[in-house]
Amino acid sequence: MRLRGILLVIDIRVMVVKKTLYIFSNGELHRKDNTLYFETENGRRFIPVEDTGEIMIFGEVQFNKKFLEFLSQKEIILHYFSHHGYYMGTFYPREHLNSGYMILRQTEHYLNKQMRLTIAREFVRGAGKNICQVLKYYHRRDKNVGEPLNAVEKLITTLDDCGDTSALMAIEGNIRDHYYRAFDAIIGDTDFAFQERTRRPPKNYLNTLISFGNSLMYSICLSEIYKTHLDPRIGYLHATNFRRFTLNLDISEIFKPIIIDRLIFSLLGKKMVTKNDFDRGTEGISLKEKAKKCFVEELDNKLKTTINHREIGHSVSYRRLIRLELYKLEKHLMGEKSYTPFIARW
Repeated sequence: MRLRGILLVIDIRVMVVKKTLYIFSNGELHRKDNTLYFETENGRRFIPVEDTGEIMIFGEVQFNKKFLEFLSQKEIILHYFSHHGYYMGTFYPREHLNSGYMILRQTEHYLNKQMRLTIAREFVRGAGKNICQVLKYYHRRDKNVGEPLNAVEKLITTLDDCGDTSALMAIEGNIRDHYYRAFDAIIGDTDFAFQERTRRPPKNYLNTLISFGNSLMYSICLSEIYKTHLDPRIGYLHATNFRRFTLNLDISEIFKPIIIDRLIFSLLGKKMVTKNDFDRGTEGISLKEKAKKCFVEELDNKLKTTINHREIGHSVSYRRLIRLELYKLEKHLMGEKSYTPFIARW
């Protein structure tokens, strides 16, 4: 459903239907009684509060304390991004599922070197094996990715030899280096040559897409953590320090290859995004609004896509997979069942 400057995206979950509200145009968000509305120079559009789970803001949008208080009451998370699509921050409402017990368990597993290493190793293993699944998919389609695939598979076998998280991070970095070398063979478009991984600012079109997609993935994982008893400030692969959130970065590593990267390959393969969809300015390269909307629409379609989950015996959406991953982590922290990461089977 489209409103002028607004893209409403429906996320269907078990028992509950929620929407992600993406705002690209400039305007103001307001509370009116027990509802919200977005106002622009073109008029006012009301937001169905009970059906909204999160808001992602890409335009220049103003709001006040009264608006934020209402978001907190309704347990709605707000993420905001810069003009270039960089993640800037989150209004993380007062947690309604706070658990002192879970925080203690998270802290215990972080402070104990071996406990932390056990969890962090599985995050890297999950990321590495899902990277392999992506490479195998394209290898079967005669893409020249055999060499990076073999390199990644060998690196995964060394994970159990790591004695600390720094060693794990080093292997994770090496896995990604080999993986990124396969991108040119997969995409097959010189306009989107990979060259090297660059971030703020990204130095080419492909890095711009990767950074934009990763920012969205971090935000989505953060929203899912909010719906559990976990505290997003305590991660295991990424060090818990003065950075506000780290657990969402950990969980994202598992899902970026099969959600974000596969989406990018699809967008480029179908010419849904071309070099004409980018602006080059003093702060680097950025996606034009049309391309951002295309990206989030296709991402939402991906998140709504269902797959057969062998362990639970029925189909679940990709977005639900993220929540299930968090539930598995909770069980591990409580000593009920050892955590193993989700690995794609296709």
